[in-house]
This record gives sequence, C-alpha cells and structure tokens, in this order.
Amino acid sequence: MLKRLLTLVLVSVLSTACLAQQHPGAEEFAARAAEEHGLDAAEVTALLESARFKQSIVDAMTRPAEGKDWHEYRPIFLTDKRIRGGVEFWRDNEALIAQAAERFGVDPQFIVAIIGVETFYGRITGGYRVLDALTTLSFYYPSELRDRSGFFSGELMNLLVLGQKEGLPVDEVKGSYAGAMGLGQFMPSSYLEYAVDMDGDGRRDLWDSLADVIGSVANYLHRHGWEAGQPVTSRAQLAAGANMDLVSRRNLKPEKTLADLASAGFTPVDDIPRDTPAAVTRLAEEDGDSYWITFKNFYVITRYNRSPLYAMAVNDLAGAILEAYGE
Repeated sequence: MLKRLLTLVLVSVLSTACLAQQHPGAEEFAARAAEEHGLDAAEVTALLESARFKQSIVDAMTRPAEGKDWHEYRPIFLTDKRIRGGVEFWRDNEALIAQAAERFGVDPQFIVAIIGVETFYGRITGGYRVLDALTTLSFYYPSELRDRSGFFSGELMNLLVLGQKEGLPVDEVKGSYAGAMGLGQFMPSSYLEYAVDMDGDGRRDLWDSLADVIGSVANYLHRHGWEAGQPVTSRAQLAAGANMDLVSRRNLKPEKTLADLASAGFTPVDDIPRDTPAAVTRLAEEDGDSYWITFKNFYVITRYNRSPLYAMAVNDLAGAILEAYGE
C-alpha cells in the first residue's frame, strides 16, 4: 500500500513538473514585477510556468493582415454583412452610443466601425489565452522581425497589474494572438489607461458590458484628440512633379497644411480649408497606387492600430454604416 502511495505521489510530482514551462528571462521578469509593482514574485513565477509557448502565435505575428495590399485588405472589412451588422449594432445600442458620442465628442459611426473592424461587433474576440500570447511574444518574439519583445513584455506586466487592480482572471481571459482583449480589442496598457466604467457598476468590463465597451472606445479616440465633425481623409489629386518624398505609410502625423501640400503637388478633391493640417499616404490598388490626404482624425485612428490600411478600413466602414443607418 505504501509503495503504491509513493508511486502515485511520484507520478503527481512528475506530471506537475512536465506541465510547468520554464521561459528564458522569466525569473528576471518576476523579480521586476515584485520590485516595480509589489507583486508576489513566487506567484508571478508560478503563473508564467503555467503559460504555454504557442508556435501558432509566432506564425500569426509573421503574417499580419496589415501586410496585404489595400485591394486585398479592404474586402475583409467592407462587406454587406459587416455593414448591416454595424447598422444593427447601432440601432440596438442607440442610447449608449449617443451617450458616449456626446460625452467624449466622437462621431458615433466611428465608435461602431472600430468595434466592427476589431471583433465584428463582438462575434470574434479571439481564442488565444492572453497569458499564453503575451508570454510567447515576450520571451520568443520571432527573430526575423524587428524586435518588439520589450513592448510585449511591458504588456505582459500590465496584464498582471490589470489582474490585481480589476480582479481580472489573467490565467483564463482570452483574446487575439497579440494579446488584445474584449469587444474593442484593448491591449492591457490601453485597458488600464483608457477603459471606462460607463455603466457605473464599479468595474470596467470590456466583454459583457456594452456600455463600458462603447464608452471605452469613445474615450480612446477622445484622449488621442478626435475632432468631431472634421474630415478624416480625402483623395488626393496629383500635379505633375508632385514631391513624393512627402508620401508616407509610417509618419501620418499631419505636420503640413493643405496649402503646403498643394505647393508640393497634392490637393484634396474635397473643399477643405487650406490651413488644415494634413499628411499624404498611398494605398496599393489593383491597377496602381492611389494617393490620399489624411487629417488629424485619420492619425487618431492610427493610434488604435498604426497601419494606414486599418485607419482607411475604419473610415470606409464608418461611412458605409452611416449611409445605411440613415436609410
């Protein structure tokens, strides 16, 4: 009987050891969590040992949708089903969306469009355990890409802080392969900084409280400087010899005026005051590049996701939803 008991204990110990996963740099991370945030180092270590490396996350990071050309990217989000879904979501939550739009000074169709692009209005919120995603990207970031392991290590730390502050079950919560969570796909740092308790129940819930979700997306745009009723983008007309050095897919901060851009060979097809700050970007169409003048609100959308493809998809979806909503 004693021999059998010892065997069972040994099997249990070995099983636990097999389940625990040692990640390179985990001890230093746990020590920093204790020093900087007062977390228990042993608890952090145990949590990290329960996190699994996921090759599928590494693979997804090396082939993001934003790597596509615009003519391939746009049809993912500009579909009849997503437009109809946006109209339905807006009508079902009309009072909440109106409240958030007024409180934070954000055009309502853009609140709806971001939730539509991010999670199809809550239908697709991600199937990866966020702890696994952020652990994988913190300690095993793909070597062939520009190293962003420091960013994800910071997000992993913020996830643990979020668990402490919000009572979030960090070993259970699921999200995207990059660690974004909830209907608005907030990274942990954004959750901590921009999520709001709009339903007044004392907690910020980005899964089950549509008031908190809608208010948090609106607050995110507001905090980054959204200007209600102002343009987002306008197709550019190019003059002969236009200065292509001004065209960028990375620096979309509007640092020139429309008058400056006109002098450089770029004018908007829409009638917009010449002193409006703007930038220029290009999108790859099937038959060549198209050029777009972008404004402050376009730049604000890129604070949500740095890709100009993403910002243009949000803008186009918002316009299509607004048009259908008014019918």
